[in-house]
Amino acid sequence: MTETQTRPRYRGVFPVVPTIFDESGRLDLDGQCRAVDFMIDAGSDGLCLLANFSEQFVLGDDEREILMKRMLEHVAGRVPVIVTTSHFSTDICIERSRRAEAMGAAMVMVMPPYHGATIRVGAAGLWDFFRRLSDAIRIPVMIQDAPVAGTPLPAELLAQMAREIAQIAYFKIETPQAAAKLRTLIELGGAAIEGPWDGEEAITLLADLDAGATGAMTGGGYPDLIGPIVHAYLAGRRDEAVAGYERILPLINYENRQCGLIAAKALMREGGVIRSEAVRHPLAPLHPATRDGLLEIARRLDPLVLRWG
Repeated sequence: MTETQTRPRYRGVFPVVPTIFDESGRLDLDGQCRAVDFMIDAGSDGLCLLANFSEQFVLGDDEREILMKRMLEHVAGRVPVIVTTSHFSTDICIERSRRAEAMGAAMVMVMPPYHGATIRVGAAGLWDFFRRLSDAIRIPVMIQDAPVAGTPLPAELLAQMAREIAQIAYFKIETPQAAAKLRTLIELGGAAIEGPWDGEEAITLLADLDAGATGAMTGGGYPDLIGPIVHAYLAGRRDEAVAGYERILPLINYENRQCGLIAAKALMREGGVIRSEAVRHPLAPLHPATRDGLLEIARRLDPLVLRWG
């Protein structure tokens, strides 16, 4: 059997771990560990570090290294961990990915190389970027297909990479009409698509599950509410999953459309998981009215995050 036939297939809910700062903007490593412990206690099937919702774009390289090492050591194998290693430079992305693998990451997540609004890489360059990354590591690669990169990633190209490049196996689809793209990707890629995943805070979760998604990468504030929906669906209990999704959709919508990456930290602070929900400038804190709206919806659902602390 080949390596890809014997390795585990990751499914379920792998929320993004927020980066915890103190009020002065420094890393709060104790708060970081508490956030991870809460997310595991809330039933996360795995975690994702250093993603965009982790504010990876405001972190220095030294801080990335500190956070990756501390969190992987603290998780200590309790759940599998995906580490985001995106970079425009192929060599830097490879080096980040090798370090993540050496520290115990189960998978790396990588965006296509891009810079700013105009610097992009064509199909041949993308192929070589991901081929070289795959050749350098022995853990799966998740390609993050999100509008922020501005890079066209046709389902046909993704499926071909999955079939022909060893470690390219997981795909987090966050583009418009995500369900249609997931469906096409699965049809074209077959068994090579080990993980067709939903993203974007689960705002398209039900449609994506109907299209064949087997995983979801969501915000980190309430995996105990999202997890049962995904697990019920994958177990064949679609009616139960639909009812659960309808129940929490207002909260998902409020996070996705009103709060963004601060939602998880606001919920964690309110529930005593962390001491500060600070974000780094130039990001701004939530408007008090927006924060109140988030908490009003959340309290009706009684998520663990508001009781854990």
